[in-house]
Amino acid sequence: MERRIRSGSGVPRSRRGFTLIEIMIVMAIVSILVSIAVPMYQKAILRAKESLLKNNLFTLRMVIGQYTYDKQKAPQTLQDLVTEGYLSKIPVDPITGSNTTWQVVMEDAMTSINQMEPGIFDVRSGSDQISPLEGTPYSDW
Repeated sequence: MERRIRSGSGVPRSRRGFTLIEIMIVMAIVSILVSIAVPMYQKAILRAKESLLKNNLFTLRMVIGQYTYDKQKAPQTLQDLVTEGYLSKIPVDPITGSNTTWQVVMEDAMTSINQMEPGIFDVRSGSDQISPLEGTPYSDW
């Protein structure tokens, strides 16, 4: 007579697996973790876009000021900054996803350095959205 050695559960090794309850508990834990992680990820993405927008606006404003100081006249378009070598390319507005949506603010002819040729005084985002983090329109930044 041959004796068989049984495992602790009494089920042959080929029939072992997870029960439905175990799988449901694991799925519940995973879904809870995902429901916590996704909003945090989306908020982090938004924070990164807003930070990039602030950085791009700072850079554009600084370059416009430098161009105006060097040339004794303000640039007529943002492309003038690229043409003259102040920027390698016009940065993308991260909120709109395009580099053509920037809203330029032209100087008043009476206050411009070159009154015959007023140029760009400021630049703003072309987005009409409101920042959920700061509560202000992106176009006011």
